[in-house]
Amino acid sequence: MIRAIRACKTAAEERAVVRKECAAIRAAVSENDQDYMHRNLAKLMFIQMLGYPTHFGQMECLKLIASAGFPEKRIGYLGLMLLLDERQEVLMLVTNSLKQDLDHSNQYIVGLALCALGNICSAEMARDLAPEVERLLQFRDPNIRKKAALCSIRIIKKVPDLAENFQSPAAALLKEKHHGVLITGVQLCTDLCKVSAEALEYFRKNCTEGLVKVLKDVVNSSYSPEYDIAGITDPFLHIRLLRLLRVLGQGDADASDRMNDILAQVATKTEPNKNAGNAILYECVETIMSIEDNSGLRVLAINILGRFLSNRDNNIRYVALNILMKAIAVDAQAVQRHRATILECVKDSDASIRKRALELIFLLVNDSNVKSLTKELIDYLEVSDQEFKGDLTAKICSIVEKFSSEKIWYIDQMLKVLSEAGNFVNDEVWHGLIVVISNATDLHGYTVRSLYRAFQTSGDQESLVQVAVWCIGEYGEMLVNNVGMLDREEPMTVTESDAVDVVEIAIKRHTTNFTTRAVSLIALLKLSSRFPSCSQRISEIIIQHKGSFVLELQQRSNEFTSIIEKHQNIRSALVERMPVLDETTYTGRRAGSLPATLSTSTGGSLNLPNGVAKPPVAPLVDLLDLSSDDTPVPSSSGGDFLQDLLGVDLAPISSNSGTSQTPTSGTDVLLDLLSIGTPSPVQNNVSTPGILSSSQNNKPSVATLERMPSLSSPLSTQISSPAGLAPMMDLLDGLSPKLSMPGDNGPVYPSIVAFQSSSLKMMFSFSKPTGNPQTTLIQATFTNMSSNVYTDFIFHAAVPKFIQLHLDPASSSTLPVSGSGSITQSLRVTNSQHGQKPLAMRIRIAYKMNNQDVIEQGQINKFPPGL
Repeated sequence: MIRAIRACKTAAEERAVVRKECAAIRAAVSENDQDYMHRNLAKLMFIQMLGYPTHFGQMECLKLIASAGFPEKRIGYLGLMLLLDERQEVLMLVTNSLKQDLDHSNQYIVGLALCALGNICSAEMARDLAPEVERLLQFRDPNIRKKAALCSIRIIKKVPDLAENFQSPAAALLKEKHHGVLITGVQLCTDLCKVSAEALEYFRKNCTEGLVKVLKDVVNSSYSPEYDIAGITDPFLHIRLLRLLRVLGQGDADASDRMNDILAQVATKTEPNKNAGNAILYECVETIMSIEDNSGLRVLAINILGRFLSNRDNNIRYVALNILMKAIAVDAQAVQRHRATILECVKDSDASIRKRALELIFLLVNDSNVKSLTKELIDYLEVSDQEFKGDLTAKICSIVEKFSSEKIWYIDQMLKVLSEAGNFVNDEVWHGLIVVISNATDLHGYTVRSLYRAFQTSGDQESLVQVAVWCIGEYGEMLVNNVGMLDREEPMTVTESDAVDVVEIAIKRHTTNFTTRAVSLIALLKLSSRFPSCSQRISEIIIQHKGSFVLELQQRSNEFTSIIEKHQNIRSALVERMPVLDETTYTGRRAGSLPATLSTSTGGSLNLPNGVAKPPVAPLVDLLDLSSDDTPVPSSSGGDFLQDLLGVDLAPISSNSGTSQTPTSGTDVLLDLLSIGTPSPVQNNVSTPGILSSSQNNKPSVATLERMPSLSSPLSTQISSPAGLAPMMDLLDGLSPKLSMPGDNGPVYPSIVAFQSSSLKMMFSFSKPTGNPQTTLIQATFTNMSSNVYTDFIFHAAVPKFIQLHLDPASSSTLPVSGSGSITQSLRVTNSQHGQKPLAMRIRIAYKMNNQDVIEQGQINKFPPGL
């Protein structure tokens, strides 16, 4: 049959042969032909391996098992293991045959039954036949004892409750001289320890010394051709014994102490020249790292791993790196000694080894070695493969950010990374670099000059271009005038035209993305004020984007052109240098602890380089009426700005009843928004009309704006989020509220329940800074009265225009259940109409309960008198 199947040229011929044979087998089954049944079943097993259905022969397996002869039983048990599994109900019929064969006088038939039971035993069969298997663990023939031990492993895995029955027989197997029985006995003990804590304690007390002696005998045994592999006596037994010792020594100091000597002996006497020796050394190291503390042994183990790292075999190096990652938590100093070898693995040709070594280097970095390791990694970044640059860049940036003690070192290293692999750097990285540069006031000149040099050599790296353009826009005059020169810098001459050239190259390069062009337009607007001699050239560059297909670029081009050509008297104030960015807030935002600016605008947002997400609410052209006759004015948002920001229905806030009044004129609103000019008298009930409106009647005239000398104060924004979040009207990247910090607390006012719902309570406590009656310090305390934990807790507040509000970050973002804890948050309000109008506030509280978003909001009018 096999010859006929192999001779088939096509699948159709094979199917025909198989159908013919299956028909003959069916006929023999129906005729109850016992003489050739074992041959027919052997044919069925071959046909089953080819993928054809053979279910009609399953019952014949059971008949053959019940036969008396060995050939029939052999084929019957083989068919049982191949054609059936433990889920088949027909197995219940074979339990009795197995029980009889386990008691059979012929040891070979006993062996067949044990093999079958060890392969397909179900939980029910295990319970029924466990006593027979337990008895066979003391059988006279070593092959039967070996098979019984393997069958016992299957039984205790299926029914862990039976583990205690096998403890004593398994311990007796550890004294065997026959290596086959000894290996299976050790494996049985290992599995017993894993399924039963009682067995683990039993073997710790009674078998640890014996196992140490057995391992010592194996290590010191003379040459034995029966067990020798590459000059090592039975490495398989070595490994099984080391694994059992690892289980026994873990968490037990006494057992660990008893095996220290033999582990040191194995580690020093095993030859590492052959693969079998390396396998034993690997298991020995794993055991040393798992048992209780012994610093000398661990140093020895880590030195073995260091030798592994120099091995030419990639698999050996990879497993060494894997164990070293675990070893760092145990003995970091010992791993540090092999830092140079690990660093060489980062440059390996094998991608998996490179990646694992890079992860290990990241764990090895500390304050003392960060500079040397960073230099090595950056040097390798220059020659590394393109597919590896992404991972390598991310790790270097994380290391520099985590361990930088000096801003100048941080800036230098990040500029090197951006110069070599700026296209692989995430946006968050260069955003963070800009935050650091903003805070390093004394390094602004040095940084912008370094970026200018880097741009000349690495202008194709997108992230480097974005940072360079931003810095030139902010600190361009420092670049031209060589402000803040450091001793280590070489003198350089850069003209105003050279600085504009850099931005022009960046904006005109065909590979430049949308973000870079947007940043470049802002930089050009700022340079038009800083470099008056280049103003006309800058205007021509900006005008070229009036017809851009990208709406944001088209809008900026129109607005900036109008500012340069018509409104030079306010341009210098509009393009003032960015205020210092808050590093703490940026770090918190990256970690997800601070909310992003909320917006109900349906348009996309642009991530500008200061990390501020700016909703395209209303074009500046529409707000300031800077459009020309040939420039189409995009329509603006007509909704309430506070409503657009908070996403809630903010009705006008009144000092008395809270009812809304007729809105003031659009001109007054704009003047009040920009804190310029003299606003019209505010009515008793303060309203908050739609600040951004497309109605022509609500726009101030150009003449009115031209009479304004400058913006002497920041935006009087009437909405506040936690400190450091994006200002709402930061449309030109140059306006940002300057928030004063709370002073010393003055007299204390009575606390009030500001807001209370069925599940949340908010208390306000008040105090006044000395000598400043207009300012009130408020401590808000939030208490959860429900039985559910509130997560992602965020508090927002809105106030009338005559009040300025500053919110500090909350003490936590998680509110415990049933008043078991609270969240506190500090507010600072300044009432410009103190003594004439009382405080009023609208609040919005958002949190998650059982992963569902919940929003609560309300209005607070009843503040204590005198605030």
